[in-house]
Amino acid sequence: MAKTSGDRSKALREEIARVCHICYGRGLVSGAGGNVSARIPGDDVIHITATGVSLRDVRPEDIVAIGLDGSLREGERRPSKEVPFHTEIYRRRPDVNAVLHLHPPFATAFAVLGRPLPMVTITAEVILGEVPLVPRAPSGTRELGELVGQCVEEHPRAKALLLADHGIVAMGPDLTAGLNIADLVEETAKVAWLVQFSKSQG
Repeated sequence: MAKTSGDRSKALREEIARVCHICYGRGLVSGAGGNVSARIPGDDVIHITATGVSLRDVRPEDIVAIGLDGSLREGERRPSKEVPFHTEIYRRRPDVNAVLHLHPPFATAFAVLGRPLPMVTITAEVILGEVPLVPRAPSGTRELGELVGQCVEEHPRAKALLLADHGIVAMGPDLTAGLNIADLVEETAKVAWLVQFSKSQG
């Protein structure tokens, strides 16, 4: 028996909640920071975590549905304030069906320094290719959304971005792929810091 649209949406919300818990458990985000969204391929409805909920505690009912214009389609909660850049990514990248905004410490350190992430390993070179830096803008603003949109236009093959003074955005064709990218970004940043420390010690 074929799954209905409601069945697919329910399954997607459950998967978003599962991935949120993994992100928190791996230290890719802390407190009530970060937000995760996903869509069913080919759909114009985005499911995104609600504002003010720690990824540690996200339940399927804490995930709301919005349109590509940011309008609320379904749910009782307010969507994450970072809706502007999530929708910009989905509008400009039809290949992306999952967006994870996280604050992993090593990668965020590069974002605070205003430096793109160094591709220090073969794995990073092959899988990530590059992780460009989005200029600084206040969280949750249309300005930040537009800057992220411009960055994904200029770097159409990018799988992740650094947000200056803020954190990272990982993108993928599905939530598992996006999570793997976020993991690799932080692992690459950690290795880059270790390499730099080693060189500084002579």
